[in-house]
Amino acid sequence: MKVRIGITLGQSLGGLRKPEEILDFVDRLEALNVDSLWVSDRLVSSALSLEPITFLSYIAGRLPRMKFGTSTLVLPTRNPVMLAKELATLDFISQGRFFPAVGLGSDEAQDFAAVGVSKKERGRRSDEAIVLMRRLWSEDNVSFSGKFFSIEDVTITPRPWQKGGPPIWIGGRSEAALRRTGRLGEGWLVSGASAAEVGDGIKAIRAHAAEAGRVVPEDHYGVLLPFYFARSADEAYEAAKQSLRPRPELSPFDFTALGRSEQVRHRIEQYIQAGATKFVMRPCGPFEQWHEQIDMLASEVIQPLQTPDRES
Repeated sequence: MKVRIGITLGQSLGGLRKPEEILDFVDRLEALNVDSLWVSDRLVSSALSLEPITFLSYIAGRLPRMKFGTSTLVLPTRNPVMLAKELATLDFISQGRFFPAVGLGSDEAQDFAAVGVSKKERGRRSDEAIVLMRRLWSEDNVSFSGKFFSIEDVTITPRPWQKGGPPIWIGGRSEAALRRTGRLGEGWLVSGASAAEVGDGIKAIRAHAAEAGRVVPEDHYGVLLPFYFARSADEAYEAAKQSLRPRPELSPFDFTALGRSEQVRHRIEQYIQAGATKFVMRPCGPFEQWHEQIDMLASEVIQPLQTPDRES
């Protein structure tokens, strides 16, 4: 199983504000052998939030090796024909380096009202969109009649570089998200979940996939994990807590990687034992320390835990 470790900038991009700051930071990630860059999706926001497809298209041309993905793309806010064309183009031009994770969006998000989509319909719209996009990526003269989307005799080119299209990973830890991953997804990317919850989620996804006559690849289970290095987990939590989304029923230490280098590595190893192999690490704490934090992640976590490229 190939362990891969990437970085997400989070929804607010930390303290990155100017274009040159963002690009210098991303350049540094590839130089440190970070596997992939992941970006969030928020249409309506007072905080700086880049449109992910536009931004990743630029990154695909700027960086020759790094893979990239969305964590997660709010699928029900987009037209699936237009999105299929955009994602196919991005995957084609980057020669298969694109990995979209999609989700239903936050309950609090204003994005749905802004594009005229009912939150009550978002799950069913997403299911239709996934089926339709897959057909558009692999068939000519596609006709489709659904509750939300209907097309007749449509062909899009170029085809994605990855045969059948980029693998669609599903975000979320709800039972509905687990069912959707089993029925329609080619991977699972979860955030805010403990290692035990990830293990249980993987078992549930395998069961749902078996019911649908499908198999989700064993190395397509991923975790988005906030991290911060410090002399102790308590000290790290004090620095990182403002950027963590709490779960009242769970200790924050159960779904984060905080503390000394060995503590951060041990937490990732717990997720690996639970069945996850792909990690999207989110730097926390003061932005002024992000460079130092990511340097430590590269030397103390990525170097010892990530599968070498020659084993890809």
